[in-house]
Amino acid sequence: MSLQTTMTNYGGRRVIDRAMRGCTVVATAIAIIPLVLIIGYVLVVGGSALSVDFFTQTYKPPVPADSGGAVDPVTGLPADFAGVDASGDTAAPAGGTAETIAAQGGVLHGIVGTLMITVVGLLFALPIGIMAGIFLAEYPNNSLATAIRFCCDVLSGAPSIVIGVVGYTLLVRQTHTYSGLAGAVAITFLMVPTIARTSEEMLKLVPHAVREAAMAMGAPKWYGTLTVVLPTALTGVVTGALLAFARGAGETAPLLLTIQGNSNLSFDLLAPMAALPLLTYKYIESPFPAENQLAWGTAFVLMLLVLGVNLLVRVVTARIKGGA
Repeated sequence: MSLQTTMTNYGGRRVIDRAMRGCTVVATAIAIIPLVLIIGYVLVVGGSALSVDFFTQTYKPPVPADSGGAVDPVTGLPADFAGVDASGDTAAPAGGTAETIAAQGGVLHGIVGTLMITVVGLLFALPIGIMAGIFLAEYPNNSLATAIRFCCDVLSGAPSIVIGVVGYTLLVRQTHTYSGLAGAVAITFLMVPTIARTSEEMLKLVPHAVREAAMAMGAPKWYGTLTVVLPTALTGVVTGALLAFARGAGETAPLLLTIQGNSNLSFDLLAPMAALPLLTYKYIESPFPAENQLAWGTAFVLMLLVLGVNLLVRVVTARIKGGA
């Protein structure tokens, strides 16, 4: 039984509707397929590098696969290490080739460094971003708010290598040393726009009746904003903080120019530190395939960290919608 309608050109509209739906499905598949392929490839290649030592040890020099991990007690290098070749690159241990070298150690120092640098950067960014978001939401119709909003949008799209250069200029050149603190400051520049814009949108969703109720109780606007309006939008602000954390944890370019890297476990933010993105970059440049494998394992751990934070954001957002 066909649908009877008096609408003109109904058949043509139905064809166009189905064509547009098909285009939507195709476009969605095109966007999802690369993501699935990337996650799957990193899972297969990087997952094979995971072990207990991978998560519990720091960097150790590579050794021949049949050497049993023997190292020189004085230098700490493999017992049959051949030194540095004419080009300045690390040479393979004597009697072995790059393909017969086994990687040792793990990335505990990179995990600790990433968490410390990102958390410190988030602590720097939270008060700045939240206060900026409050200003943008509560005083939106003035030229200063427009300028701040524009600067946040520009900073959100700024190349991360530029942020790294700024961190290098402000801290590394002034203090004459690379440090985890310099990396945290560089990441702060990337986090602030995300927190500010998210806080602004969440605060705008708070009903005006809440503000009027606080004013009716005699609270000044600043006091009502901090004690009534902000707590009402707190879940959304936390969502923005988690998004900022996920972006900061995955950045590489700012860390290349600010923290230098460290092969040992370090908790000193005023000294060079390791980080997962930096370890991935360095391991993938190694001449030893075994260390290239560690790079994929490090990328897998970093991907899990970012995906985990994003899933947490989805859970928090779902609770916001459920409670609305």
